[in-house]
Amino acid sequence: MTKYMLIMRGTDEGQAQYEETDFSEVIAAMGRYNESMMDAGVLTAGEGLADASEGAVVDFSSDTPVVTDGPYGETKELFNGFWILDVASRAEAIEWAKRAPLSGPGTKLEVRRVHGEEDFPADDEWIQKEKEWRKQLGTE
Repeated sequence: MTKYMLIMRGTDEGQAQYEETDFSEVIAAMGRYNESMMDAGVLTAGEGLADASEGAVVDFSSDTPVVTDGPYGETKELFNGFWILDVASRAEAIEWAKRAPLSGPGTKLEVRRVHGEEDFPADDEWIQKEKEWRKQLGTE
């Protein structure tokens, strides 16, 4: 099995449309979607994110990081939430992504493979430490 992250992205225009939607309908649709992934045994994590106005961006373009409080001005895409799935293939992750109850202008669900241990040198000191950290956190 391989882990994939489904990254929910949207635009200001999509957010405006979302705000016109009945919140209880959104919660019910997301609940059914999450439950279907739980029932299939593929969902390992998932969270929605608070509005961008509550966040900040740390920009490392210069020697000293620059912090910008949200909202971030001209926004082309917002990262709104994520799911982590443990599935047999990229194709299966994409199939789950296509079932997400999302809509609206600029709304997208990016599918990205999560690195596994096999992607790093097994004898590296920091990789070994990370394995121990994962055990301590219960996320191995």
